[in-house]
Amino acid sequence: MGRLDISRRHLLGVAAATGALSLARGVAPVLAQALERTPGEILGPFYPVLRPADPGADLTTLAGRPGRAAGQLIHVMGRVLSVEGQPVRNARVELWQANTHGRYSHPSDTNPAPLDPNFNGFAVQTTDTEGRYRFKTIKPGAYPATPTWMRPPHLHFEVTGRVNRVITQMYFPGESLNDKDLLLQNIRANRQGVIAKVLPPTRDLEPESLIVVWDVVLDKG
Repeated sequence: MGRLDISRRHLLGVAAATGALSLARGVAPVLAQALERTPGEILGPFYPVLRPADPGADLTTLAGRPGRAAGQLIHVMGRVLSVEGQPVRNARVELWQANTHGRYSHPSDTNPAPLDPNFNGFAVQTTDTEGRYRFKTIKPGAYPATPTWMRPPHLHFEVTGRVNRVITQMYFPGESLNDKDLLLQNIRANRQGVIAKVLPPTRDLEPESLIVVWDVVLDKG
């Protein structure tokens, strides 16, 4: 599958800025204790029905369309690891999400928010030899799950390693809706494991973009 280029120097710079030491080669083996597994969540009703055969790692453009997806540009990156801190190579990482208005490209989504003609909200890739993945996308909007429940911005992930598979959601820090979200608050163990770190861009990225760093930890990889 397609993958955005991501240099070791770039990842080490991100790791230093966030404290996300698992991004750096050679750090995982010296961890004194096991990592906590990433909590699982429900698949949700909007897993894509129609998925491009090779969507690559850039969700901001669509083949044959000249425009770019509306919204805050983000680069989501991290590693897939085992609880021992070992990288999981060739893990399949699927991402799907709502657009900047909070609507999914899915026939079951009845949200009246507009669709984005330049965004279908799905991508997939495999991790490299160090377990790294990276997607270029936009920050999704919040949306109403029920008349009394607004879901905070989040990304859906399905990660399949050699042995384990997890379906989960990644959340953004500092969102006011996080503290009220029924799914997020229902996570009892390692709730912080589904909340990413957000940074300003480095010099080689778009100045208006953000870096979102999030590792996925599987049991045995």
